[in-house]
Amino acid sequence: MRIGLVGKPNVGKSTFFSAATLAQVDIANYPFCTIDPNVGVAFVEARLACPCQDLREKLEAEGRLEPTQEDDPRQGSLCEPRTGTCIGHRRSVPIALVDVAGLVPGASEGRGRGNAFLADLANCDVLIQVVDAAGSTDLEGQFRGATSSLEDAIAAVQAEIEFLEQELDAWIGGLLEDGWNRGVRRVQAEGEKGLTSFVQERLSGLGATPPLVAQGMATFNELHTSDAQPWDWDSTSLHLLGRCMREQLFPIVYAANKMDIAPQGVVEAFSDRSMYACMADMELALRRASSAGLIDYRSGQPRFEVQAEATLNEAQKKALNHMQERLQAAGGTGLANLMDEVLFDRLNHMVVYPVQDETHWVDGDGRVLPDALVVPSGLHAKALAGRVHTDLEAGFIRGVDGRTRRVVGADHELADGDVLKIHAKS
Repeated sequence: MRIGLVGKPNVGKSTFFSAATLAQVDIANYPFCTIDPNVGVAFVEARLACPCQDLREKLEAEGRLEPTQEDDPRQGSLCEPRTGTCIGHRRSVPIALVDVAGLVPGASEGRGRGNAFLADLANCDVLIQVVDAAGSTDLEGQFRGATSSLEDAIAAVQAEIEFLEQELDAWIGGLLEDGWNRGVRRVQAEGEKGLTSFVQERLSGLGATPPLVAQGMATFNELHTSDAQPWDWDSTSLHLLGRCMREQLFPIVYAANKMDIAPQGVVEAFSDRSMYACMADMELALRRASSAGLIDYRSGQPRFEVQAEATLNEAQKKALNHMQERLQAAGGTGLANLMDEVLFDRLNHMVVYPVQDETHWVDGDGRVLPDALVVPSGLHAKALAGRVHTDLEAGFIRGVDGRTRRVVGADHELADGDVLKIHAKS
């Protein structure tokens, strides 16, 4: 699963990416700071407590494990994550994050990185458009200073949203237009079915599937007012079709960045869209301070604690006090909340835990709950086996629910937080 970070230059995409992944990327106050896409791994906290909490409670109740000590750095967690962390039974799970070069108006016609930029998005499941809520940059990404006018900030954000949609619509419409002569022949021979299959083939590299194309075609048929036959459609009709397909292929969520210097009310003005207030600069600063041992901070929290042993100079104390005030006033930097909403609500995913031993919840090497897999909600047991290894899916016999010890079949629908042992032919 891949989440794409998009938007015009100089809105804080690379800062957002660094804060989410703690990767070292170029961050600068000029357009096209990012040229090639940066791909990294971000970690999102699972919504349900790690099953190691239940395991600890069981072992403590049986007298086989002492209660958690106050100085336990993992606050009681027993699992041994192969990726991510688990502290206080809060398990983090990985997702791929792609920071793509800033998009400028005319990209679909070759400006900036042009179609190379757009192609970077092809394998993304959802897009996060980072917008400048402070209105401090123009559409080319040139810095002009934050505005104090709510009206101006709203207009600037609206312009950013519209230009990205227009570029994506033109790009997809252009892909359809380029092969339209062949599409016309399919329509003449097969009718509506031929049109649908043509669209799916042309956009298969962007993740087009029959259900998505069908939904896009339904919307297009509602909006398309021309009585012309498909072989007489002009570029306006094809670009409308491109727009309807874009809405299915590239769902967009909005990160209203720079909220610490933006006029109050910007996010509320876009209540019809999935928009979240964010402060990427502050999140990055706090996570770096936490990594350096200066503060105790967990992403998503509305405050942090200065480490008792930290040695701070006056400038650091002043900066941390300022961030503490901003953080508490805003209720957090917004990045963790946004990533949570995108992964679990917009993409409708969940977290499950495959194990090799349903009694002790360990793998073949004795590690407790080493894997936490992010999968689509409602995934079946056999399909989960395929996520672990294709051989397990091919030889699937049965599964065993780690909590109830109940044997389940191939079509058993998994739930969030499930622990599953997979039996398969070797």
